[in-house]
Amino acid sequence: MSGDITVVTGVAGFVGSAVAHVLAASGRRLRGVVRASSDRTNLADFPGELFEADLRDAAAMRDAMAGAGELFHVAADYRVWAPDPAEIVRNNLAMTEAVMQAALRVGVRRVVYTSSVATLLPGDNGPSDETHPATPEQATGAYKRSKVIAERLVERMVAEQGLPAVIVNPSTPIGPRDVKPTPTGRIIVEAAKGGLPAYVDSGLNLVHVDDVARGHLLALEKGRIGERYVLGGQDVALSEMLAEIARILGRKPPKVELPVTPLFPLAWAAEQWARLSGKEPFLTLDSLRMARHKMYYSSAKAERELGYTARPYAEALRDALNWSRAQGMIR
Repeated sequence: MSGDITVVTGVAGFVGSAVAHVLAASGRRLRGVVRASSDRTNLADFPGELFEADLRDAAAMRDAMAGAGELFHVAADYRVWAPDPAEIVRNNLAMTEAVMQAALRVGVRRVVYTSSVATLLPGDNGPSDETHPATPEQATGAYKRSKVIAERLVERMVAEQGLPAVIVNPSTPIGPRDVKPTPTGRIIVEAAKGGLPAYVDSGLNLVHVDDVARGHLLALEKGRIGERYVLGGQDVALSEMLAEIARILGRKPPKVELPVTPLFPLAWAAEQWARLSGKEPFLTLDSLRMARHKMYYSSAKAERELGYTARPYAEALRDALNWSRAQGMIR
């Protein structure tokens, strides 16, 4: 029988730590699952107990979920690039399967699975939404492909095994506690340091990470089993985002727009150097392929069914910059 514990995976991470704080504020008793190698920055004030485990280990996940009534599976291998791209796919599929099977085994009443808008086709002719799912073959890069495959697994488990899961698809979260940082967080930090004098014609849907976290709780309380909900904010051109960062910091925005195609040789060289140095490249072939699309999304379904709302993206940018400055990432 399920109990009164709410389990959250990935609580050391950017979105997971935000979800944990929202859940704690709602009065829930939390158990956070983390890898032994996880960065502990976001765990200093974790509002609950911590359980160390490899999320790919089915037995460990059953132990982690002992007495659990609710599960938020937020953890993921979130890398845009890896020396072995197939490793990202293997990790995200194995984690999702082990965690969801454990949830079924212990009888969890309600599951919120954190997917991504990476599982949806981009809306080049307007914002995309939940009605435009991508196939693994249509996904650009290993991370997006892994999230499509994992999301389809969750959907099958809902249909065939009765998994009581609701799926949420965050767009591009920004804000405090981006410890890694995420690819977008790296752009924000580099722009703040004056390291991005030019840009490409691309666009993102930016949302405050704390609004995404609140959307997770709304999905738990109001979401329909087996449905997916985009948790997004505002559609913003990359040039506009960089200009807003410059405004916040009192600097001049970059004025030079670069075509994408000539950057591919630079990305190839960056990836080759990354293989030698072991450091993740800032510019990758897949990131350039994605930059050719406007990654705009609509949260209308979540607004309508969950009561979801998001604050202006400029507030999220300010919070991200203030946190990064406090962490010494920006001087």
